[in-house]
Amino acid sequence: MLISEILKAIIIGAVEGITEWLPISSTGHLILLDEILSLNVSASFFEMLLVVIQLGAISAVPVLFLKRLWPLSTNDGTEIRKKLILWSKVLLGAFPAALLGLLFDDLLDRYFYNFIVVALALIIYGIAFIFAEKSRAESDFKIKSLDDMSFTDALKIGAFQCLSLIPGTSRSGSTILGGMLLGVSRTTGAEFSFFMAIPIMIGASGLKILKFIFEGYVATAEELLLLFVGVVTSFLVSIFVIRFLMDYVKRHDFKIFGYYRIALGAIVLVYFIIDSFA
Repeated sequence: MLISEILKAIIIGAVEGITEWLPISSTGHLILLDEILSLNVSASFFEMLLVVIQLGAISAVPVLFLKRLWPLSTNDGTEIRKKLILWSKVLLGAFPAALLGLLFDDLLDRYFYNFIVVALALIIYGIAFIFAEKSRAESDFKIKSLDDMSFTDALKIGAFQCLSLIPGTSRSGSTILGGMLLGVSRTTGAEFSFFMAIPIMIGASGLKILKFIFEGYVATAEELLLLFVGVVTSFLVSIFVIRFLMDYVKRHDFKIFGYYRIALGAIVLVYFIIDSFA
């Protein structure tokens, strides 16, 4: 039984590592995956796992972008200043979603973690991606690097990130889409989305862990093992997916992800509607 649960945790970690970075909603996919591949853990632990497993994926960002993010990776005073400014933009952009997540965490868990919300969010934002891509040419993107991005731009993109608090929306999707609407290139928007994920997911995971502990829940040794396996898997898969996406956005647009979201959302709606009458 433990071996089968470990295999499930590997699959869940792989799905997280793929969907965290592609604009197709990681939380939405994990919620849907649980319908067909449920881990043998308590409901409260799985709720925590949905968030904490993202730490593995997020850990891939500083590994891949260490020289871009770590101020002490250089002795050049100008470069150190640029990196500190970048971190200031990242923290400013992360603030709106962090604040709303802290204030409405319980409300979101209670009313939005269901297949109807996930399916509708997949479809609505899939349409939004297609519309945004068809209405904007490459020349419309005036901000082509993080250095060009102002603090106001960072805050506006952070406001778009608040949409990702609704399951099925996609954190990377909402920030990249918001950036495109503001004139930020796909590559720059994707990078900024990756960087904002670091403080957002550290904070969200810490909140979920504290909530789990303070509400009196205790994880078993098997549950902790499954969480560890999922986190490590999501980290390893994320290394490859981030590299793929950064290469992909240099040559392609995001319409394919919009079509995928619409198709998946429709399948989810049909499946669960049929299942409810079965």
